[in-house]
Amino acid sequence: MSNHMVWKVSGTYYEVCNCEAVCPCRRHGEKAGGRSTYGFCDFALSWHITKGQASHLDLGNLSVVLAGSYDDDEPGSPWRVILYVDERGNAQQQQALADIFLGRAGGETRRNFAAAIGDVIAIRPAKIELEHSRNQERMEVKGFVSAATARADATDLPVSCGIPGFDRPGQEIVADHFRVDDESLRWEINGRCGFATDFAYRS
Repeated sequence: MSNHMVWKVSGTYYEVCNCEAVCPCRRHGEKAGGRSTYGFCDFALSWHITKGQASHLDLGNLSVVLAGSYDDDEPGSPWRVILYVDERGNAQQQQALADIFLGRAGGETRRNFAAAIGDVIAIRPAKIELEHSRNQERMEVKGFVSAATARADATDLPVSCGIPGFDRPGQEIVADHFRVDDESLRWEINGRCGFATDFAYRS
């Protein structure tokens, strides 16, 4: 897929990271985001596509998870990531998902977040199970990633995140658990932050 391919995807979004809620990376009211709570960020981002198309390919009802880490003090803070693409998709659909969510197809994913990706450790077809119901969010990449919401985090001001877009405020949450175990990405933490909203990206 090239930058000239026409694509669009929309659906629901849920992320968890190692920061304390409200995540300082997010916009809280009029206050812009800044450094991570602990000076580094371990994260997993999940998207469930309810409607999507890339050229002639239907991407509806497929899911993607991006796990990664970055250091605030490393020049440019490049993300080191593993991308999991839905094993239910065929080879062409999986390639399109990888190109879109790694920013290789250009468009809003690249502008919103994927330009920060410095090292792609792996791209894996995987069994992905997502639950994006409000305050009951869960993400599972079989054998690699697990996270779930414990409770909503009450906020007095709107919270938004640049990954789905600041025009899409959502719900800050506190995670029950968050585990990643894959190559150089390994951690297990409890009680940290998360965020849920919807998304709509296009080329």
